[in-house]
Amino acid sequence: MKQVTLPELGEGIENANITFWYFKEGDLIKEKDDLVELATDKATFNLPSPSNGKLARILLKEGESAKIGAVLAEIDDTAT
Repeated sequence: MKQVTLPELGEGIENANITFWYFKEGDLIKEKDDLVELATDKATFNLPSPSNGKLARILLKEGESAKIGAVLAEIDDTAT
């Protein structure tokens, strides 16, 4: 299982809001597919999938806030 975490976003940015998931749990995804849209007070950006697999679990829903390093989702990278 591969964890999708919120990466460092820049100096002074400590968290981001989840604005949109491009896939739902159970969907097959490919590495580098846009997985989730995130917004900070400075910018909006897409976080790509770190691997191929099945989106096993979404841990933070749209509208929730995440701190840097938080686990956003889990990908079953053994499923294809």
